[in-house]
Amino acid sequence: MSAMTDAASPASAEPPPVPPAVRAQILATEHWGLLASRSTSQAEVLTRIAIFLTLVSAALVSVSLLGQATAYSGPFAPSAIGILGLLYVIGILTQLRVFNVADEDLMFVLAMNRLRAAYVEIDPGVERYFFASAHDDERGMQQTYSFLRPRGGSQVAGSSMVFIVVINSVVLGLFVGGLLATLTDAPTLAIIVGSLLAVVSIVASMLTGYRGYRRSLASYRPVNPSVSTT
Repeated sequence: MSAMTDAASPASAEPPPVPPAVRAQILATEHWGLLASRSTSQAEVLTRIAIFLTLVSAALVSVSLLGQATAYSGPFAPSAIGILGLLYVIGILTQLRVFNVADEDLMFVLAMNRLRAAYVEIDPGVERYFFASAHDDERGMQQTYSFLRPRGGSQVAGSSMVFIVVINSVVLGLFVGGLLATLTDAPTLAIIVGSLLAVVSIVASMLTGYRGYRRSLASYRPVNPSVSTT
């Protein structure tokens, strides 16, 4: 008698199947939540970039005006180096945020690809109408980012990440070059060292960003890969 009661209890009974309409509504709610989070992240990082560019412009104008007021002597050198140093610190913080948002955007795209696969399970015929991929792996992610052709070097070179890396590296070169010129009174050497450091900073930052991208994908396991692993 107790065995029959246990078998009929709500805790042991399997939940009834969810109608496809309810599943679609749940998936759509999650999809809109991901879209809202993605839009918020993109808006926030674009605002950070705009603030940084405003500071760069203001700092360069300030250094120019300070140079004219002091005839590029006296307090000009320490003041200019201090301004550029502070600008570089702010640039590093902005660059880190840009890298983090790039990882977050990758996460959102993969998550929405997975939800798109669930839509296809509900209605298999709908997949042919999707430009974005229904596969939550690297290949599917690349298709969602670029519908008509594979992502090329021009898209990477024109990205906000490369843009902020180049500007921040130039600020670093100006800071180190100015500091070296002040300490050694050798402007030619300062220009060479500052320029080389800017190039090294660009290459190092791009390698760091790429390694972070590969680490994120290496630790991720897709549910609906483009090519079956079985």
